[in-house]
Amino acid sequence: MQVVIVSPVLADANNGNWRTAQRWQRFLSPVADVRIVTAWPDARAIGDDVMIALHARRSAGAVAAWHAARGSRGLAVVLTGTDLHRDIHDSPLAITSLDHAQALVVLHERGIAALPAGVQGKARVILQSASGRQPVVKTPRHLNVLVVGHLRSEKSPETVFAAARMLRGQPDIRFRHIGQALEPLLAEQAIACGRDCPAYRWLGGLPHDRVRRAIQRAHVLLHSSRMEGGANVVIEAITSGTPVLASAVDGNIGLLGEDYPGYFPWGDVAAVAGLLKQLRREQAADDGLLARLTARALARAPRFLPARERQDVRQLVADLA
Repeated sequence: MQVVIVSPVLADANNGNWRTAQRWQRFLSPVADVRIVTAWPDARAIGDDVMIALHARRSAGAVAAWHAARGSRGLAVVLTGTDLHRDIHDSPLAITSLDHAQALVVLHERGIAALPAGVQGKARVILQSASGRQPVVKTPRHLNVLVVGHLRSEKSPETVFAAARMLRGQPDIRFRHIGQALEPLLAEQAIACGRDCPAYRWLGGLPHDRVRRAIQRAHVLLHSSRMEGGANVVIEAITSGTPVLASAVDGNIGLLGEDYPGYFPWGDVAAVAGLLKQLRREQAADDGLLARLTARALARAPRFLPARERQDVRQLVADLA
């Protein structure tokens, strides 16, 4: 069987779309001939049996070309956060991709409900995965808060900057922010925040393995997005035993669970600062918020085992073929 994965970005983007494409290629390689492309058709297109297109809008050209040549059969569209929570409501290209696909894939448990009613019947949930990492012993001297996400508006880095400024008088709460500058104005704000708040440091983009090690060492991952499709970094935190403070948006709730105690209203800086102060205050307590969030992360981790995702991805391709 020959499978083509269409991704709007490749390795140099160092983002979730690329890591999903790369991971799915690895899962499928023992049972299929798999390649990743940014555009289709290409020189090998005539032999393709299955297309998996990441992103309904940004891969719409490839989706339309497949449908024109072959109809819906063999075509799956994987929906990102910007698809689910923006593009499928106002982009004709994204809406057409939904109609063209034989199967739709969402990456969190609230995703199907966000789709138009007419296409929900061909949708399925595939939870992404990450390799497990052993929790490490962490310093009690301060609270290490890690933010991982490129500087773009969907990730709401302004919430992080404002929380760091609000906690400027509490240097035992330290912020480390990893991510490339995709919007120059946000990069300027990150630099200004680092200048004004010694406890905040923007580290720029880092290789994936260094990011995973930083997640292991952090006391908490702060994830402030305004929209999410099922963030890889949240899964990487959970599978490292690192708890998450997350905005209460569908993509985060669909990964962490309806009753997870670490949510804050999107954009609510005071709520973020209050939760971080509580984590620091109760850091050593066996029944404190940090301990409870850590326990919830460890309990949630089996949902994100690579073996489970591998089985689901292979089943998708079998159904399409």
